Amino acid sequence: MSKKWWILLVVVVVALGYWMMTYNRFIKLDQGIQGQWAQVETQYQRRFDLIPNLVNSVKGAMTQEQAVFDAIAEARTQYGGARTLDEKVAATNQVESSLSRLLAVIENYPQLKSIDTVQTLMAQLEGTENRISVERGRFNDAIKSYNTSVQLFPSSIIARISGFSVKAFFESAPGAEKAPEVQL
Repeated sequence: MSKKWWILLVVVVVALGYWMMTYNRFIKLDQGIQGQWAQVETQYQRRFDLIPNLVNSVKGAMTQEQAVFDAIAEARTQYGGARTLDEKVAATNQVESSLSRLLAVIENYPQLKSIDTVQTLMAQLEGTENRISVERGRFNDAIKSYNTSVQLFPSSIIARISGFSVKAFFESAPGAEKAPEVQL
């Protein structure tokens, strides 16, 4: 074999080696993007699984305590509207009964339970939104690395021939600048 054929063979082997390494890098980067998107979706799922259950817990705790506060407010309103002594005594007795129930709740729960559950809800909301934000940032970092490789020369030629193209970054949906609304 002549020297020209050896040089041509070495060039072809080097070119094929570069092609394979570049192609495999695109596959690896693409898999990284898909894995990172899965992390974003995992955090979305966590949000959808966790938040409604916490909100229902807060509602339940607040309902029990709210009933006592409603009874006190109602008794106070009745006392304000009482015209006779018997009506005032009845309203006072109702206030005292409601206060007794409130004291029992406070004795059983030195810190009102709804305060703890609301604080837990708020902490979980903050943590969930932070996790989603971190995973979205990592996803966009993966997209940035991939897109850079796809667009740089000479790997851009291999990307175009192999069917790899630029991918879109995560962009928030219109209206996403508003924080999620929690209705208790």
